Amino acid sequence: MSFTPFVNKAGEPEIHGFLHEPVEANGKTVVLTHGAGSNARAPLLVEISEALAQLGFHVLRFDLPFRRQRPFGPPLRGSDARDRDGLRRAVAVMRNRNSGPTYMGGHSYGGRQATILASEDPGLIDGLLLLSYPLHPPRKPEQLRTAHFSKLVVPAFFAHGTRDPFGSIAEMQDALRSIPSAHRLFEAEGAGHDLLPRKQGSSVPATIAAQFLPFISAQ
Repeated sequence: MSFTPFVNKAGEPEIHGFLHEPVEANGKTVVLTHGAGSNARAPLLVEISEALAQLGFHVLRFDLPFRRQRPFGPPLRGSDARDRDGLRRAVAVMRNRNSGPTYMGGHSYGGRQATILASEDPGLIDGLLLLSYPLHPPRKPEQLRTAHFSKLVVPAFFAHGTRDPFGSIAEMQDALRSIPSAHRLFEAEGAGHDLLPRKQGSSVPATIAAQFLPFISAQ
């Protein structure tokens, strides 16, 4: 795998992560971040970033502000707004580097914050890549995290495991009907919330990347 550490301290919040540069660029950029209990070094983020780079994307995977303040554990209550500021800054940093379309997303909590930010600032990005969107807490299907879905106006690609306790495929399909923009749900058969392959030789992240490219190219 080929990537380099990336730090930008020119603004606030600071951006710390890793940059994957393609050999043959397609002009597109993806900014990705992690879930509530993880960081930018999460195996899923590493694998999908490398797969996207092989398809020509510039990819930045970075740590959200809460993770910079707290090396372990979930986000502190009230940190979500600052985490969205981190996403906004990461997008701005990458737009300054590359002038083409820019996409934003992440795994679980990171993807949720990306969708909220996209609903608040529709012109910020060109599309979303959501990995294991946390539709509701496990065993609490009544606590849906979808109030902002009706405000999403950019294309959104969701990848979700059929064994994800944060939402079934049927629940995801029902929730996504409230999104007015183009969207797609990729079903990762047998995968849990981490979306990593259960069978040797299979690569769910590579498959997601391969299907994300034609989806956004068609919009």
